[in-house]
Amino acid sequence: MRAVIADGAGGPEILSVAELPDPEPGPGEVVLAVAAAGLNRADLLQRQGFYPPPPGASDVIGMECSGTVAAVGEGVSGWSVGDPACALLAGGGYAERVAVPAGQLMPVPDGVDLVTAAALPEVACTVWSNVFMVAGLQPGEALLVHGGAGGIGTFALQLAHHHGARVLTTAGTAEKRAACAALGADVTIDYREQDFVAETRAATGDRGADVILDNMGAKYLDRNLDALATEGRLVIIGMQGGTRAELDINKLLRKRGAIIATTLRARPAEEKAAICASVVEHVWPLVADGRVRPVVHGTMPLDQVAAAHTLMESGEHSGKILLTV
Repeated sequence: MRAVIADGAGGPEILSVAELPDPEPGPGEVVLAVAAAGLNRADLLQRQGFYPPPPGASDVIGMECSGTVAAVGEGVSGWSVGDPACALLAGGGYAERVAVPAGQLMPVPDGVDLVTAAALPEVACTVWSNVFMVAGLQPGEALLVHGGAGGIGTFALQLAHHHGARVLTTAGTAEKRAACAALGADVTIDYREQDFVAETRAATGDRGADVILDNMGAKYLDRNLDALATEGRLVIIGMQGGTRAELDINKLLRKRGAIIATTLRARPAEEKAAICASVVEHVWPLVADGRVRPVVHGTMPLDQVAAAHTLMESGEHSGKILLTV
């Protein structure tokens, strides 16, 4: 099969397409013939050498994809060769075929084409598990999403809006802020020109955000605490702004706040399967009836993977970037 390989660690130029052996399904696994794979910020970190795959996972980059079932392993029920599906992966998505635990395979929601479905698994599972299953966002509460125009952000805005939350978000251009507003953001904040802490507190009657979904990490830690409401939950899912910061524990105690840091990739297969099942139950109906939709910036063929990574690093995109196979 054709798959993307990385020659060491570094910039997008180290990525190329090569021939690798086709995967075979192990017990409890399904092999997908990949139609498209979604790009994620974690893919850039893996390419740079900062985020290796968990033990036993493919070295090929790619944490989500869509395609059709090509082979079914021993002990798998409910899936047959030819079935369309999308999948949450620990790795291996940038390839013509990938083996995936059956519990991480999800049906393609009604009304979504097979290529576009590759934009769903990582964002849907990340947002649903973190904002709703872990942070417990409730109707009427305020959610602040950093980077609302990205893949995670565009999905979080829609899902929170349709669950009755007040939605605030940061974005860097007028065009991106307008796109966020169209997706359900009640308040859009220009992080380049405005203080997101002051804007969040002003928009919430000085209360702050009940839940903050943060992809920046260290750079925003202290300011996120300032923007957090009493009994608020700060959920950190990325480290674009660094990995080390000083925590003012007194500030956190005074707010009776919680800081939650999570990743999906290294979780046990049974936990990921439970998240996928919950997403299919609670999120897929919203996607099927059009209340929540995957936002795709564009598609690029697999052999343009270096250009796709360059585009993601530029921050000039809105929504997901997909590689077609």
